[in-house]
Amino acid sequence: MEVSRSRIRENYRAVRALTGDSVEVMPVVKADAYRHGAVEVSRVLESEGVKWLAVSSVEEGIALREAGISARILVMADFLPEDRGALELFRLTPVIHTLEDLASVHVPYHLKIDSGMGRLGTRAAPGEILRHVSAAPAPLEGLMTHFASSANYESSQTDEQIAYFEAVLAAFRASGVTPRYVHMASSIPVAYRRVEAWGNLVRPGHAIYGYVSPGRGPVPPAALEVRPALTWKATVLAVKDLEAGALIGYGGIHRPARPTRIAVLAAGYADGIPHRLSNRGKVIAAGKLAPIIGAVSMDLTTIDVTASPSVRAGDAVILIGSEGEATIDAQQVARWAGTISYSVLCGIHARVKRVYVD
Repeated sequence: MEVSRSRIRENYRAVRALTGDSVEVMPVVKADAYRHGAVEVSRVLESEGVKWLAVSSVEEGIALREAGISARILVMADFLPEDRGALELFRLTPVIHTLEDLASVHVPYHLKIDSGMGRLGTRAAPGEILRHVSAAPAPLEGLMTHFASSANYESSQTDEQIAYFEAVLAAFRASGVTPRYVHMASSIPVAYRRVEAWGNLVRPGHAIYGYVSPGRGPVPPAALEVRPALTWKATVLAVKDLEAGALIGYGGIHRPARPTRIAVLAAGYADGIPHRLSNRGKVIAAGKLAPIIGAVSMDLTTIDVTASPSVRAGDAVILIGSEGEATIDAQQVARWAGTISYSVLCGIHARVKRVYVD
């Protein structure tokens, strides 16, 4: 897997240019930077002047600190008792989700409002929240929420969430409590320029890695142009010719109607190729799309290279990326597999070697 440092830089700069100087950009590097490699991606972003990074867990934050990352790190999911001592030790900023936890936070924190997603965050009335915030031993630094349906312009849910959050924020300000950071938006509200959702900090993740998910309904034109930073390749282990009617792979689920040249790839679902690509996905071989035939197995995948007769053992084929006029990105893989591009990227296993290129 090749990760382009320059693409990461370009994508970050595109977000930065769109949001302007009045909005801070906090790239999300959780899940090993969507499998792009959190340490290396964070180093690239820090060299661009990033002041904040977001992770999911204390463990992820500690890994960045131990690698020498000095930017502020927001821990968005964890506030478990056994991890709280590490917050101060490793200079991590927690997101607090319940009012009960405010009594045990001893570092500046961001408070999450559940504005309608029904997941993490407090649903308490503003007055009750303010009483707990006033009694907390540490200062409130940020107020945040997270959208459930930001790509769905057929739904009113995002507008309702913004209104709910803004009402809580107004109550805070009326009581003289003004959080330094106010943030709601991840990649999609940034990309489609939903400015009312930006606050003064945004949390792009997918966009940093080169993706903007398609919207649903009356979607405005995307205002953000980014390019995938990752190319995923697999080696051809063997090439062989099979007669018409030969059964291929586990369960014999593919039987070619004509003589077929196949190539066997050194990658399977243990590496992150979705099993649902069996008999339905494609790769790029010698610059042409080549169908996946038979079942994707744990370590091997079989493709039809009849249209690419030059393919030999030792060649590389493209699982995600471009060659010649052919392109496959994570969104296309997701469509074939019946999933989402986030799942495709995060599903690439750690045993796939990362190579960083400029």
